[in-house]
Amino acid sequence: MHVHFLPDNVMQKVWAYFDAAGPLTGATWPIHYREAETTRLARLRAMGVRAFPSLVYPHKAGMAAWLNEWAGEFADQHDDVLRTATFFPEASAPAYVEKAIAAGARIFKAHVQVGGYDPRDPLLGPVWAQLAAAGLPVVVHCGHGPAPGRHTGAAVFADVLEAHPDLCAVIAHMGLPDYGEFLDLARRFPRVHLDTTMAFTPWTERTAPFPSGLTGSLVALGDRILLGSDFPNTPYAYCEQVAGLVRLGLGDDWLRAVLHDNAAALLGLP
Repeated sequence: MHVHFLPDNVMQKVWAYFDAAGPLTGATWPIHYREAETTRLARLRAMGVRAFPSLVYPHKAGMAAWLNEWAGEFADQHDDVLRTATFFPEASAPAYVEKAIAAGARIFKAHVQVGGYDPRDPLLGPVWAQLAAAGLPVVVHCGHGPAPGRHTGAAVFADVLEAHPDLCAVIAHMGLPDYGEFLDLARRFPRVHLDTTMAFTPWTERTAPFPSGLTGSLVALGDRILLGSDFPNTPYAYCEQVAGLVRLGLGDDWLRAVLHDNAAALLGLP
């Protein structure tokens, strides 16, 4: 549920951001898969990843429509890429979101931290309503990790969900470091899911460990936990994400659901 492919010039800027992320995260952030696009595609397929989005996202106004066009063309070129779209709080957002949905977008991405916007912005009200009506999942980075933004946090996004309770929001990174607060949101709103991106890995456990007392919530909400990885931008190998889930020891049925069945059902895949 959480894989990034971007236009090359944008990806290079993202990597430059992570290269300079030390002051924000307290640690260097070496991009493990800093490779050509064709190599990254081949790696995912070789690792058995059957379907994945491109999760494009803008950091300023005027970018989203262009990114949606790029992502649509990218998905058209690769059968295993889920057609992805994004948005930003701007007057044109409802129109280009409607266009993306009509063109077959399967999943959206909203990055509150990088975009620096308030998800409760009135300009986004129609967009959240469109996505809720279409039943399309939107992967939302609204947690405080790896560094807080101006409008991150469970309390802020709870306001969005209260206004749009049918929104199918996939909380990126399990909402780290505030796992409990975002699990509470999933209990309150039956269309809220969480992706595992970077959670449960040794890298994240050093600074934002998942509380053992919340393991029962992972089981109770087992049909709404989805595999995420942040590939290619992780500072470690992809296998560490899967290994972290295995180490939880929650059983093969839980693991199979998280690694495949939950996302397949949500996205209508075989």
